[in-house]
Amino acid sequence: MKRLMSFAMAGAVAATMAVSTAQAADVVIGVPNWPSVRVTAHVIKTVMEDNLGLTVELQNGTNPVVFEAMDSGAMHVHPEVWLPNQANLNKKYVEDKKTVKVNPNGIAAFQGMCVTKHTAESTGIKQLSELTNPDMASKFDTDGDGKGEIWIGAAGWASTNVEKIRAKSYGYSETMQLKEMDETLALAEVDNAVAQKKPIVFFCYTPHHMFALHELVILEEPKYDKAKWNVIQPTDDPEWLEKSSAGVAWDLAYLHIHYAAALESSQPAAAQLLSKVKLDTDTVSKMTFALVVEKQDPADFAKKWVADNAATVDGWLK
Repeated sequence: MKRLMSFAMAGAVAATMAVSTAQAADVVIGVPNWPSVRVTAHVIKTVMEDNLGLTVELQNGTNPVVFEAMDSGAMHVHPEVWLPNQANLNKKYVEDKKTVKVNPNGIAAFQGMCVTKHTAESTGIKQLSELTNPDMASKFDTDGDGKGEIWIGAAGWASTNVEKIRAKSYGYSETMQLKEMDETLALAEVDNAVAQKKPIVFFCYTPHHMFALHELVILEEPKYDKAKWNVIQPTDDPEWLEKSSAGVAWDLAYLHIHYAAALESSQPAAAQLLSKVKLDTDTVSKMTFALVVEKQDPADFAKKWVADNAATVDGWLK
């Protein structure tokens, strides 16, 4: 409960800051805390500034904060909404309130649990459900408490809540410590595990540079079954974890740009652009590789990418 109250207070502060930013900018883009959303935000910003002559600001915020701000007018764009992860927010603001619009060009995305190739070979693990076996779980124990550790995502990600539900449903919440931490720190642990040839298991997804950086093995799971996927988010029910169950693989997700419906009146050219932007999984993975692995400055990268892909960008502007 304290954490939920903390998030609410943080959201109120972020929304207040966003209102101030919105007054100084034509368009405010909300930027949650993962690499691909950051690079997409910079690309959109560059296109709007260079081609539409708009003043564009980037504002950090969690998914709920960005949606609330799009509803109120404090922000105007969420560059990468994961569906079905954010289905509750999508329903509230897109379907019910109709204050937010969706770009139909979704990017296909995978979500699951991965191990390094060395981990698969040294432990013999193939299926996610094997983590319920204390003997297998102990192979991922780095602090000697008898439980293994598994990174399930960053705080504030909807997928992190889903991974708590999945861990409970499979049963490995009893044998594994579920670690919530910033993705940068988590991936540094993956890098160290690879270098030291130590077992590690962690949440993985595409589009992402990690698949280009390391040889990864996706743990096997029963196929997605809608009848067995009952996911409730904390924002919808305080007893969300107890009432939820999801002991199967994720369904294929799609990433969509969302934007404030009010932009169609206040900045119609920007709204038109946002409705037409189209990227793909491979392109976004390469973008995140440039930022995270090659350490390129996101603003400089975006300018170069837009210049190098002028034909693509022209298609968005027609």
